[in-house]
Amino acid sequence: MMMTDILLSVVIPAYNEEQRIATTLKRLCAYLEQQSYSSEVIVVDDGSTDQTVKVVNNILQHIKHSVLIQNGVNRGKGYSVRQGVLQARGDYILFSDADLSTPIEEVEKLLQFLQQGYDIAIGSRGLKESNVRVHQAWYREGMGKIFNHLARLLLLTQFSDTQCGFKCFRENVAKELFTRQTIDHFSFDVEILALAAHRGYRIQEVPIRWDNEPHSRVKMFTDSLGMLKDLLKIRYNLLRGKYK
Repeated sequence: MMMTDILLSVVIPAYNEEQRIATTLKRLCAYLEQQSYSSEVIVVDDGSTDQTVKVVNNILQHIKHSVLIQNGVNRGKGYSVRQGVLQARGDYILFSDADLSTPIEEVEKLLQFLQQGYDIAIGSRGLKESNVRVHQAWYREGMGKIFNHLARLLLLTQFSDTQCGFKCFRENVAKELFTRQTIDHFSFDVEILALAAHRGYRIQEVPIRWDNEPHSRVKMFTDSLGMLKDLLKIRYNLLRGKYK
């Protein structure tokens, strides 16, 4: 494990989030400041064309351990998360969506499993004990279920929810996986999990609370086709040993 005075790094990818990133960061930092462990906040701006960078800078300047990474141009959520993870200094690295659909307080559930010896703990909306208080539109939930089914079928994984944007890793495990990541967009979660399972890492799926944020960045049909293509690419890469 990396020797550092920072226990938890929180990576937040952001693209055109000027309307909600301030609220997210204030909630996040208020919670982290109350904890006995040390932490850092890493925001990765993915080429925003609004005032996201200005808003983030105004808040992060008051946070001791904080970093703003700027991609310059829009590269994708997966690319952004990778940049944040590779610069993170914490013993544990969490990435969370900018809307905090999963409240930051839920991180304690994930940390509990990592401290018990698991390598990865992932938030899940698909378990019996999950608390989905505000659901997505029926067609989005349906497409999500189909995608998860295809992921299990093609990649031989058993996860009920691969797309929840709330996942935590041991530092050394995260660095190993994300340096091998090849997908820059929304399917990167599946690639990371498939690669982790293939390498024998211990992964725990954890039921979490989740509230749908209606302003999704996912384009229903075009992104769905792209994600299916990504599943096939991941399967091909695994079969061909591309991740060595």
